[in-house]
Amino acid sequence: MIRKRCFFTCVDHKTFLQAFIAGLLMSVALLFSSCQQELYRGNSAGQKKESPVGKAAIRYAKGFSILYYKNFSLVNVYHNEGQSMDTAEYLLIKRGAAIPDGFPAAQVIETPVRSVIGMSSMHVGLIDFAGAAQLLIGLGNLKYASSAVVRANIKSGKVKEVGQESNLNNELVLTMHPDLVMAVGNVHAKANRFSVLTQAGIPVIQNSEFLESTPLARAEWVKLMGVLTGREEFVNQKFNAVEAEYKRLVKLAANTIDKPHVITGMPVKGTWYVPQGNSYLTHFLQDAGGYTKWTGEKGIGSLPLSFEIVAPEALKADYWLNIGYVNTKDEMTGRDVRFADFKPFKNGNVYNFNKKVNEIGANDYWESGAVNPQWVLADLIKIIHPELLPGHELIYYKQLK
Repeated sequence: MIRKRCFFTCVDHKTFLQAFIAGLLMSVALLFSSCQQELYRGNSAGQKKESPVGKAAIRYAKGFSILYYKNFSLVNVYHNEGQSMDTAEYLLIKRGAAIPDGFPAAQVIETPVRSVIGMSSMHVGLIDFAGAAQLLIGLGNLKYASSAVVRANIKSGKVKEVGQESNLNNELVLTMHPDLVMAVGNVHAKANRFSVLTQAGIPVIQNSEFLESTPLARAEWVKLMGVLTGREEFVNQKFNAVEAEYKRLVKLAANTIDKPHVITGMPVKGTWYVPQGNSYLTHFLQDAGGYTKWTGEKGIGSLPLSFEIVAPEALKADYWLNIGYVNTKDEMTGRDVRFADFKPFKNGNVYNFNKKVNEIGANDYWESGAVNPQWVLADLIKIIHPELLPGHELIYYKQLK
């Protein structure tokens, strides 16, 4: 009886081991197959799978990527939410070409686009940078445009106001038949608010360049506009020149020993918002050879503080920048007389980024400045290290009197 039990026990172990190995091999095979499908995104119905043949050189932006296939391109727009990542896919095909299988979740955009509706001044900057401003036929608000081409087209009625995203005039947009609507948002904010348009065959792309934390990363979204408009080579060459000049200026400012103390902004309803350590503005100020108090604060946005916390820094700061919607020092003290006690106010080192605000209130700092960060950086260096760029004339900034 003992031998009999041992025999059956050994057989059971052997059978279990064989089943375990077989199951393991099957799991590996399924995993490999899944990875292959993810990498090559194969066509359905047993057709030959197609793999990407190249990837755009996106060196700074974290929010999007472009994969090139033989007859089409795939744009991915990303958004991180905690530990997870959402992705929106856009399939870019040549006009009239067949839509490839294997991308069921992707919106299809025929390229090159012939007409675009944008929702922000950044979108105007992107399309103008690409030399394709004539393709813009609509804006969320006509106030958000500084481009000479776009302003002329607004005046002639070629560019229409379609309403902000929360109050978009869908009926008007449908009658305009745009090839593309560029929205302000991120992937995590689902695009169901545009379902009327997408169901009618009008693609809507979520542009989240505002989530980028560095000037070159935000500007690099011009490459997306380049591939959409069929002007990719032209845009890439222009961006390379922007990048080279920006890096030259960073190197110039990096050689300075003195790092002037800079404060930014102004209290709004009792709260003073200062840039966090990895924010767009902080990167600009550091690249210009400046110092800000809260660079150690993690985040890409703004830190809400009280007047009492910021004031001690403002009392001893060297420069005060990006004040807001004011044009004179009198306007500043009209809001709070305590500003007159701050060192940069006394020394005349108060500068605002509103030199290129047009007659209807559009600020070109947020348009051409966003896609030409080398010009903004040159302004900042001229302000806090004037000896480094003696011949530079301020483009976006002006000294408040």
